[in-house]
Amino acid sequence: MDNRPIGFFDSGLGGLTCIPYLMRRLPEEKIIYFGDTARTPYGSKAIRTIKGFSMEIADFLVKSNVKMIVIACNTVSATCVDDLRLKFPNIPILGIIEPTARQVAAECDASKNVGIIGTKVTIASHAYKDMIQELNSTLDIKENACPAFVPLIEEGIIDNDIMDLTIKYYMDQFVKDNALDTIVLGCTHYPLIKKNIERIYPELNIVNPSSIIVDRIEEILRDGNMFANGSDFRNVFFASDLSENFLNMIDHIFAEEADDAKVKFLNFDLEKELMNRGRNQ
Repeated sequence: MDNRPIGFFDSGLGGLTCIPYLMRRLPEEKIIYFGDTARTPYGSKAIRTIKGFSMEIADFLVKSNVKMIVIACNTVSATCVDDLRLKFPNIPILGIIEPTARQVAAECDASKNVGIIGTKVTIASHAYKDMIQELNSTLDIKENACPAFVPLIEEGIIDNDIMDLTIKYYMDQFVKDNALDTIVLGCTHYPLIKKNIERIYPELNIVNPSSIIVDRIEEILRDGNMFANGSDFRNVFFASDLSENFLNMIDHIFAEEADDAKVKFLNFDLEKELMNRGRNQ
C-alpha cells in the first residue's frame, strides 16, 4: 500500500483529459496535477526549452512526495522522458506515448492505415511512428502536425465552425490521400475535439491515449504494490496561470463527472516556489 499521490503534468489543460479515466478506474488514488498554462503551448518551442520546463515541474512533483510521475503531455513524452528518468531514477516516470504505441502495434495489422496527429515537436520526433513500427514492422504509419489545435482548445474554441474548419484544414487531405482508417490523437488536448473529429470523419477509428495510459498506471501500481487504500490526501491541481478561458475548459472536461470529482485549480508561481526551496536547502 502507498497512499502518496500520483503526480501528473502537462503544458496546459490537455493532461486533464486523463484524470476522469483514472478517477473512474482507480477511485482510491489521489492526484497532484500541474498545468504549465503560463508557458503553453510547448509543441512549438525548442526542445532545450521544453526539457528545462519539464525538469522544473518534475522536481516540484518529486519534492511534493508523489509516488509516480505521469507525463500527460505527448510533446514532453516525445522529447524528455529518458532525461527525466535519468534525473529522477528513484521514482517511476511514465510517458503517454509508449502505452498507446504498444496497443496500436498489437491491435493493428498491415491492412490498417494508421495516422498520427500531434504538435510540431511530437510529429518531428517520430516518437509514435518509430515505437509502433519497432513493435510491428508491417504497419505503415503516416504523420501530420496540427499546430493550431492546442491554442484554439486552450481558448475554449471547440464547439463551433472555427474548430471544424481547422480540423478539415489539417485532416481532409491527410485522411483522403492516405486512405486512413485509424487515427491516433497524439496530444492530450485532442480528446477535447474527439467528438468533432468523429462527426466529420465517422469512418475513422480514433485511438485516445488519455484513456489507454490508465491501463499502464494500474499495472505499475500493481507490480510495485503501490495501490492507495483509505488515503485522506485531497487532490491538488495547480496551474501557472489561471485565465477565464482555462477555468471554463476545466468545467468542460469534467462536465460528465459527479460533483465530488470536480476540480479546483490553484494559481501557482513555479519559478518563485523553486527559488524559495533553493534558498531553504
